[in-house]
Amino acid sequence: MRRADSLMVMALLGVACAAPALAQDQTTVGDLAQILALEDRREFDAATLRRAAQSPDSVVRVRAAMALGRIGDRGATPILIPLLADRDTGVRAEAAFALGELGDSAAVPALSRLVEAFAPVEGGDFEAEVVTALAKIGGEDATRALERLLQRHPPDRPADDRATAVVLLEAWRLGRDSPIAPRLAEYLRTSRGAFRQNAAYSASRLRLPAAAAAFLEAATDSQPLTRSYAARGLTAAIADSAGLARDVFVGRVRALVGDENSQVRINALRSLATFRDSSLASVAGGRLVDRDPNVPVQAAATLGTLGGSRAITVLRERFGPAPNFALKRAILLGLAQAAPETALSVGRPWRSDQDWRNRAAFAEMLGAVGTPAARALLTELINDADPRVVATALGALGQGGEQRDPAVGVAARAKLTDPDGGVRSAATDILGREASLASLPALVTAYRAAEHDELNDARLAAVNALWQLAQGGAESRAAVERSFLASVPRSADYLVRRAVAERFGEETHARYWGDVLPIETGRSVEDYREIARRYILRSGGGAMRVTIEMDRGSIVVALFGYDAPLTVDNFLRLVDRRFFDNGRWHRVVPNFVIQDGDSRGDGSGGSGIAIRDEINRRRYDRGAVGMALSGPDTGSSQYFLTHSPQPHLDGGYPVFGHLTDGYGVLDQVVQGDRIRRILR
Repeated sequence: MRRADSLMVMALLGVACAAPALAQDQTTVGDLAQILALEDRREFDAATLRRAAQSPDSVVRVRAAMALGRIGDRGATPILIPLLADRDTGVRAEAAFALGELGDSAAVPALSRLVEAFAPVEGGDFEAEVVTALAKIGGEDATRALERLLQRHPPDRPADDRATAVVLLEAWRLGRDSPIAPRLAEYLRTSRGAFRQNAAYSASRLRLPAAAAAFLEAATDSQPLTRSYAARGLTAAIADSAGLARDVFVGRVRALVGDENSQVRINALRSLATFRDSSLASVAGGRLVDRDPNVPVQAAATLGTLGGSRAITVLRERFGPAPNFALKRAILLGLAQAAPETALSVGRPWRSDQDWRNRAAFAEMLGAVGTPAARALLTELINDADPRVVATALGALGQGGEQRDPAVGVAARAKLTDPDGGVRSAATDILGREASLASLPALVTAYRAAEHDELNDARLAAVNALWQLAQGGAESRAAVERSFLASVPRSADYLVRRAVAERFGEETHARYWGDVLPIETGRSVEDYREIARRYILRSGGGAMRVTIEMDRGSIVVALFGYDAPLTVDNFLRLVDRRFFDNGRWHRVVPNFVIQDGDSRGDGSGGSGIAIRDEINRRRYDRGAVGMALSGPDTGSSQYFLTHSPQPHLDGGYPVFGHLTDGYGVLDQVVQGDRIRRILR
């Protein structure tokens, strides 16, 4: 922002300029350590954080704004609003981002005044964050401010304006009923490529019938990403809602299935499945062989949904020569949907396969089939030698309404004493869905046994199961509180305490276990000082790199120590421990993410250490590295890389790195691929 613009913003907000930044000395290190400690503990110390927000050092002010957003107490709003007029662009942007994370409508007037004063700026990070904050907060006033911004840059006279482009990208947050949603179709036809792309993303995410005709046009756009988003919008539901002939949509989707770009092909295959027309099986079947190995995986899933004799035939024929585990698994699951008996026949050799992954996939398929014969086979697999297979089989047995089968409950209770926490977690989930008070003593015992587990999955599963039992009425609630909360000591695990507070209520938690906070982080003051020096103040702190060596090749990742110092520190400690060596990409979703860091290999493992979320302004574009979560502050060792931009993840999952080399390798990774090692 230009100096004149900065002064205007300050006048609008009625605040004064901050003092010049001081040198990054030991005082700065101490201030940063204090902020990091409060953030890590999720402790809202208003006085300390207000002083930090007024520091003469811009680095301290930036970290204060970050911490205020991450701690999540709306008492931070009056501290953050003055920072919107800070003389440092980075401080202003962080303050806007933090206000969006808080979601406090009290910030809307200040943010709206800024939007009214915006001049067209091509690369304005501050402007982009103000717009995003308003979209996250939502409501009539925020929407009105964004709508007025669009009116200043209509689709027939597009300016090179970042703020307008971001309005289109974030419009999905406002919902289908917002006055901005119907305008997205207009911007899909504008001459500005960024506008078309962003409008296509929001319109497809909102599944807008009003954009149906525009999706048809955008399917031939010169930009692959716009075509990819358009492919997502060409579904049967949108065609029907818009009153357009399905044949027209199908024709476009068929063409996109053969697009030169693999992201487009994958999205087109997903849309093809929505038509549930078995005559289209030949179109999807033609992609069971593709230069991108994840396209056949999606093709198999689409064939399963389409069904019919052709789909069954091509899936069955391809199972044997399928080149990798990912495709074989997808074929099995596709057959389970299209032809259950055929799936049982084709997959039966995996029942006793030496590789536990194949036996687990067989169990997964049996759960999808759901017939009495399939359940009989599952009861055999719950006695498998590998606990990962047992856990998968238990999860499959508990699918649908089958948890009401008394035999399933008996099997689950027998596994509550299993040495493996993952098995106990799966068994506990079944009993929770059964919701019988007869299971109360067993579930309390299961919780007590899980208190000594390194991973907290079984503890959290027990809390959830006990809460489900408590939903049976006042008597059930009282029994659960008496047998569980009143008799079990306050958990040392913050995530367990928070789960109890979220489910049973904060007052109930306080009555039995006291306050949810503080969080015991295990870090000393010197630890935070060292993290501040190493990641925040070091020259080029965001340029640290690791190399992920795989059988398929290597990729290089730059780590963002400045934006996510605790996350990067945790990740590098695991790298130094060789934690990731000889692991596998346990989750790969075509054109979405590849995910690693599971110590078990079945998706449920971790390092045993939970870290707080360091949500930041980094965007989930192609090749972003994020921390996988199962809820707030549940990060550990599992991380993921994105195949393509995923704006809906922005501000929801911490970004702590980005791919710098190896995009071709990234696109070739399939579920089950081995990671040899990760090196600094």
